[in-house]
Amino acid sequence: MNYFSHETSVVDAECQIGNGTKIWHFSHLMSGCVVGENCNIGQNVVISPGVILGNNVKIQNNVSIYTGVICDDDVFLGPSMVFTNVINPRSAINRKNQYAKTHVGKGASIGANATIVCGHDIGEYAFIGAGAVVTKTVKPYALVIGNPARQSGWMSEYGHKLHFNAEGKAICPESGDHYLLKEQMVSKLEK
Repeated sequence: MNYFSHETSVVDAECQIGNGTKIWHFSHLMSGCVVGENCNIGQNVVISPGVILGNNVKIQNNVSIYTGVICDDDVFLGPSMVFTNVINPRSAINRKNQYAKTHVGKGASIGANATIVCGHDIGEYAFIGAGAVVTKTVKPYALVIGNPARQSGWMSEYGHKLHFNAEGKAICPESGDHYLLKEQMVSKLEK
């Protein structure tokens, strides 16, 4: 075992867990989930069967990740955020064969208490504000806030709001990386 699991956590058989991952108090990893290397899984986290997490994923306390969710490398999931996996759940009706997929792209951040309604992908390096309710697909590098979530701007890979000039160019104040806004899509320019 090349990962850490707190004595109060439950890791079911047939989980794949990468080297250097840490699983903290009262968390439950269910059979059939895949967790990459160097992930940090906070207190009271549930990871359901079929969930796939890339490397270096950070999951804060009280997060539920349900079947159908895939998170790429370097994703941040804030405290108490939640993914859904059925559009119209009913207690008396079994809809396990109707789980909708949600893909979270590399480097995306989802803020505290946000809700991601299933079937809507989050683009790479997108930033979902605290408490947002995402009801549609989010573009790469987009900043979305509110209920329902609406785009409020664009973010750099370092998590800074980008301010584009008349030519559609912006520079991240921390990394110095250059970005281009063209046809309502952002791309990082090579140096």
